[in-house]
Amino acid sequence: MKRKHSLMTIRGLGLAGLLALCASGAFAQHQAIGFKKNMPFSEGYIAGKTLYVAGQQGRDSHGKVTDTGIALQTTNAIAAVEKVVKEAGFQMTDIVSVTIYLTDLNDVPEMNEIYKKLMPDPKPARATVQVAGLIGGARIEISAIAVKQ
Repeated sequence: MKRKHSLMTIRGLGLAGLLALCASGAFAQHQAIGFKKNMPFSEGYIAGKTLYVAGQQGRDSHGKVTDTGIALQTTNAIAAVEKVVKEAGFQMTDIVSVTIYLTDLNDVPEMNEIYKKLMPDPKPARATVQVAGLIGGARIEISAIAVKQ
């Protein structure tokens, strides 16, 4: 009987400790970044120490991508990623992975020149893929994952 009582006490203390951890926020907190009501996505999403940045296009000051070159769209897409990263309380150096979607692989050399200038060293892991099309006629879209140290 005494042993059974000791096991129940240990289990009770274990459960109390687990509840205390949950209450103290030791588990990952989730937070949407740049969510606008009635939109189907958030600009970013924090899960624990990780930020997921939704695909960002290189819109000009009027919100358009048409009639703009890959250099301007790349510059603006990286700036849009940076805006989400900073709004979330992260730094560009926290980015560990980038995915670049291009509608034309002939844009890769010019896009790479801009990318190398604007992304901090060391460069994050990256995938570049060609897609059939992007919303709004964009030529590039960039998504990223950042992890706080």
